[in-house]
Amino acid sequence: MKVLMTGNEAVARGAYEAGVMVASAYPGTPSTEIMENFSKYEGVYAEWAPNEKVAAEVAMGAAVRGVRSFASMKHVGLNVAADPFMSFAYHGSNGGFVIITADEPNMFSSQNEQDNRLYSIHAKVVCIEPSDSQECINFMKIAFEISEKFNTTVLFRLTTRVCHSKTPVELNERIVPKTETFIKNPKKYVMVPAHSRAKHPEIEENLLKLREFSNTTILNREEIHDTKIGIICNGVSYLYAREVMGDKASYLKIGMSNPLPIEKIKSFAKKVDKLYIIEENEPFMETQIKSWGIECTGKDLFPICGEFSPELIREKLLGVKPEIAFTAENEPPLRPPVLCAGCPHRGLYFELGKYKKKAFFSGDIGCYTLGYLPPFEAMDISIDMGASITVAQGYQRANEKADDDNSNLKPFALIGDSTFFHSGVTGLLNMTYNHTPITVIILDNSITAMTGHQDNPGTGVSAMGNMSQKVDIETLCLACGVKENNIVVVDPYDLDATKEAVKRGYEATEPFVIITRRECALLKPVQQERVDMKCKVDYDKCRFCKICINTGCPALQIDHENEKIFIDTVQCNGCTICMQVCPFDAIEKAGE
Repeated sequence: MKVLMTGNEAVARGAYEAGVMVASAYPGTPSTEIMENFSKYEGVYAEWAPNEKVAAEVAMGAAVRGVRSFASMKHVGLNVAADPFMSFAYHGSNGGFVIITADEPNMFSSQNEQDNRLYSIHAKVVCIEPSDSQECINFMKIAFEISEKFNTTVLFRLTTRVCHSKTPVELNERIVPKTETFIKNPKKYVMVPAHSRAKHPEIEENLLKLREFSNTTILNREEIHDTKIGIICNGVSYLYAREVMGDKASYLKIGMSNPLPIEKIKSFAKKVDKLYIIEENEPFMETQIKSWGIECTGKDLFPICGEFSPELIREKLLGVKPEIAFTAENEPPLRPPVLCAGCPHRGLYFELGKYKKKAFFSGDIGCYTLGYLPPFEAMDISIDMGASITVAQGYQRANEKADDDNSNLKPFALIGDSTFFHSGVTGLLNMTYNHTPITVIILDNSITAMTGHQDNPGTGVSAMGNMSQKVDIETLCLACGVKENNIVVVDPYDLDATKEAVKRGYEATEPFVIITRRECALLKPVQQERVDMKCKVDYDKCRFCKICINTGCPALQIDHENEKIFIDTVQCNGCTICMQVCPFDAIEKAGE
């Protein structure tokens, strides 16, 4: 049976066919759909973890018990999981264990462009890279076989195009291997220094065996055609190179990129006149190949930044400039990203924007990061998941020691509910433990919105759709040491209450928490509930002051010809933020 599948769907299918029993993940583009699809299969356990470190450790525990397991995450998520990832490489495993990393060349929804193949060298583990959906299925099965045969972790590296492109796949039956019995063995599983010192030489010996294996595995294969040009490539770069060069070049397709097949590469290099290394991101293969004395061309021709494409390969190899198929008569207007119409964060940012000259806004990763844009400009820094609270604390402590005029800027930390569960709780503990007088604002929209509405500990629903214990954010803040009278919960649609909460937060001299609670406007139940809740403009009252435009709502439009504001009822869901800010009562609920 053949069907079309995205790479993410195929990875999930490959794990299912390989007999994986336990999987854990934290959602993050471009990896999210892996767990969404895996959780639909029968006979498996799948979960959303609070963060990637937890996901990795849950999957590791399952592997130690003796079943096949995986953890999936986007590339920066591996930074969060790096601690157990590095250590577990020394442990080995019992059942097969795979960590999936979805890297993102060109950073469509990420804060950096890191190449996680480098992690495989650092951790001394295998790295496998598929090129299309069929390889995602096949390579997942091989990944578990390698993990078990060599007693090692396998890093399964995808990139955005592999994750989201659809290609035909052939489906097969699920085969569940026999569960491996767990035998207590402290020297294998308890990594105190004495055990670790004994393990390191074993890891190095294992790498030598894996280097031999890489020269014979079907994951690395030659395609000999015209030998004037030879191309060593991996992942989606292989598909691009094949599309451009066809049989006018020979290829060494690398599916197992760590350890690289040294002998196979040396043999291939001797067969071709000119050798190119085509790989997105870092010169991972090129650097190693050049260190072996092999002459090749890589990053001096192909860029280190951004995504590749057939057009790029054609230009670099053949000197053919990309052709423009057609040109538009008019350039479309620039459309910067904005918070959705009815977004519950809008009311908060409208009030925070009034403090932009009096406060320092430490931000985090989520939809609300868009608060840095005009008209709000209420975010001054965003580093990584959970950093908002801890960065704000560092800023405040520097404030107390500073001798310039900026020392009067009040630090606010802005963090979403899912991000708070991910890595904000420890920052909150640090705030209360050290009694740092900052204000933390937890934007609770009751979902992990940015990655496509995945559940989290605050929703009370598991990845498999089961009802679970819902974590109460207020109670959690109290348990972390925030005083009860220093916790305020507001509906951000209520501007008066939000304004008062922000004012209290600005004036607070102790650790202070504001929780803004309102469901994401794009949740289906919310949309259904609010389908007939619209706002409209009374044109007789509208004075074209454009104050409502300062809410940044895309449903508000300007009629320049008639100098009036009108509301796009397709987008509007009647949040009434614009109605509350209009000084002339020119905006009202439709039907009233």
